[in-house]
Amino acid sequence: MAVAQQQQQQRQATGESLMQKCKPYVAMVSLQFGYAGMNVITKVSLNHGMSHYVLVVYRHAFATLSIAPFALVLERKVRPRMSFWVFLQIFVLALLGPVIDQNFYYAGLKFTSPTFSCAMSNMLPAMTFVMAVIFRMEKVNLKKARCVAKVVGTLVTVAGAMLMTLYKGRAVEMVWTKHMHLHGPHQDAVAAAAADKDWLRGSIFLIIATLAWASLFILQAATLKRYDAPLSLTTLICFVGTLQAIVVTFAMEHSMSVWKIGFDMNLLAAAYAGIVTSSIAYYVQGLVMQSRGPVFASAFSPLMMIIVAIMGSFILAENIYLGGIIGSVLIVAGLYSVLWGKHTENAEKKEAEAMEIPVAIKGVDGNGRVMDIVELDEVQLEKAQVNGKAAAAAAHEHAAVVAVAVPAEEARMQGKDEA
Repeated sequence: MAVAQQQQQQRQATGESLMQKCKPYVAMVSLQFGYAGMNVITKVSLNHGMSHYVLVVYRHAFATLSIAPFALVLERKVRPRMSFWVFLQIFVLALLGPVIDQNFYYAGLKFTSPTFSCAMSNMLPAMTFVMAVIFRMEKVNLKKARCVAKVVGTLVTVAGAMLMTLYKGRAVEMVWTKHMHLHGPHQDAVAAAAADKDWLRGSIFLIIATLAWASLFILQAATLKRYDAPLSLTTLICFVGTLQAIVVTFAMEHSMSVWKIGFDMNLLAAAYAGIVTSSIAYYVQGLVMQSRGPVFASAFSPLMMIIVAIMGSFILAENIYLGGIIGSVLIVAGLYSVLWGKHTENAEKKEAEAMEIPVAIKGVDGNGRVMDIVELDEVQLEKAQVNGKAAAAAAHEHAAVVAVAVPAEEARMQGKDEA
């Protein structure tokens, strides 16, 4: 009976451990579905004439109102004290995310299409990885297989995204699109309108937005070390971003009529983007980055493009082309290469921490107190592994000496007793 209970407890522990390991993956995949829905709904709203500056304001106002109550209640006892440097980081985060990234992304989306915008934003893993290396948040050692996997995976991901952008190929008829793309005057008009779009300007806007988003990933990961309250941090970013976006809107839009909004697609776009892809997404993204790092979080962004391509074929009657399918395959391959590299890196870090050979560096917590932060880089990991093997050998040698010394001591004592 006791053995059966022990086995059941072991199975439950294994199941709980598996669920904990799967949580970051499920969270990031779910976020991509949320982002994909935002792209399609926002494109419809922008086509109906809504100003993207106003959309950014309403989006982050909804985000602030939706997540602020949870931050006030759930983190009232653990919220760190606000310092000047933390507030400055929050101000910059709001400028990078809600203002620069969102405005430039919406402008690029307006000039292009949801699928094209998502394809361009797939440069995010590469930009984030490079910036993480520059700021020493990621270590690159090409002698390590996991580092090679991350570098190659990033390059393959970008190559797949660029293939989707530069090569269309023939249109591929899906089962659900056979009766959607009919040849006729309407299709010719849509094709002509697409040809008139300013793709170059839209591409530049999207590149700027992606750079801002990659910078936000890096800075948010650093800010969470000082201000370890994800809900409160998300609320403050959205609130400060709303104020900044209002100033930008008044500077760019001189007509008060742009602020009018009714119970229509514009309201849906603002509410959906604010509640789902700003408040919830910022919070979940922060938690994942806190546990797995910024590169892991950004590596899932290519999945959004695949989802948008499928949703666009349903809702916006967009064609799916051969180049898009090939590019999607490359993107998924690169994605899993990066994830394998990150998984191997996490496993090595846990092994080194288990050997209890941490390297402490000075840091400052949210209340301004000096504390120790344990960080292990490539060289320290190698030292830990070497020291671990040396310690094991020393322990084995010590055990052998004791094994020889103890019988000799016993024989000597026995001789004394006989005498």
